[in-house]
Amino acid sequence: MTYAQGTSSGLIAFSTIILASVFGLPVSTTHVLSSGVAGTMASEGGVKNLQPQTLKSIAIAWVVTIPVTIVISCLLFLLFRWLFV
Repeated sequence: MTYAQGTSSGLIAFSTIILASVFGLPVSTTHVLSSGVAGTMASEGGVKNLQPQTLKSIAIAWVVTIPVTIVISCLLFLLFRWLFV
C-alpha cells in the first residue's frame, strides 16, 4: 500500500462515517475502512491485486455481524430483565 492509497482510503472512510453520522445511519467503521482499502488496492492493480482469502473474510464478517449482534443483544436483554425485574 502506498501513501496515496492509505490517504485515499482514510479520507473515504472519514467522509463516509461523517455522512452516516449526519444522516443517523449505522455503519461499522471497520467495514468502511477495510472497504476503502480494498477499493484503493483494486483501483491500482485491478481485482487481481486483492487477496481472495481477505475478501472472503470481509464478506463473511459483513454477513455474520448483524445476526450475531441481534442474538447477543437479545440474550443480554433477557438476562438483565430476569436479573433486575
